[in-house]
Amino acid sequence: MGIMKAAKLVHEYIHRDDDGNVDHIETALNGVDLDIEAGDFIAILGHNGSGKSTLAKHLNAILMPTEGTVWVDGKNTKAPENTLDIRKTAGMVFQNPDNQIIAGMVEEDVAFGPENMGVPSQEIWQRVMRSLNLVHMEAYKNHSPNKLSGGQKQRVAIAGVLAMQPKCIVLDEPTAMLDPEGRKEVMDAVLELNKTKQVTVILITHYMEEAIHADKVYVMDGGEIVMEGTAREIFARVQELENHRLSVPQITKLAHELKCSGLPIPDGILDEEELMEAICHLS
Repeated sequence: MGIMKAAKLVHEYIHRDDDGNVDHIETALNGVDLDIEAGDFIAILGHNGSGKSTLAKHLNAILMPTEGTVWVDGKNTKAPENTLDIRKTAGMVFQNPDNQIIAGMVEEDVAFGPENMGVPSQEIWQRVMRSLNLVHMEAYKNHSPNKLSGGQKQRVAIAGVLAMQPKCIVLDEPTAMLDPEGRKEVMDAVLELNKTKQVTVILITHYMEEAIHADKVYVMDGGEIVMEGTAREIFARVQELENHRLSVPQITKLAHELKCSGLPIPDGILDEEELMEAICHLS
């Protein structure tokens, strides 16, 4: 078993009318199987309403399965006695950093999590500086979060999770509210954590470009995992992705169209450098 596993996971949202009677039941997850190895960078893609954010909340025991089972570091999320350990293991970073930043100074906000865990004061501040260094925000430790850019705020939110020393970070659409520069800042920080500190990363996103460096990609639609494989394997299936209402990166799309026009271009081109190399080999 990997560090995170879901087996036949089903989640239903029960909608009630004004009198409290069941109006209808929405199945957000329908038989999801997932097995994530420690140290991996996993991307979970899907359009709005595909079930990916509901899945993310199961990986931190925010939601409980309607049916099936989720294990985090070998612990069943349904057992109440496991909740604290699960949330120490799997830190969550949400879409809007303003929902996670609560203190008036950056270093105080990063310290909030370990303080609530009862970590000794001296160790807390060591963790704070270490975490800020990892996301390259140490120069802003005495700044007010309100004066930071969106990308900087999200990096502070990530630092706050890192200070609790989780084995995994689950990022639920962490760049959805950011401009391109902010998205790059956050993704660079996440990739560095994964590659240099071997932190397991589960990235929930609808930005296809953010999945390029993932070890494995899952595509969700209708509450089910409909595709899985490496980024190259997934992005080679352009038409199938479009059928699931997802657009491949522009470079991948261009390479696909060149191949469809008759040029011997490889499948699954991921970036400009690969496309240029493939074109150069045609001469």
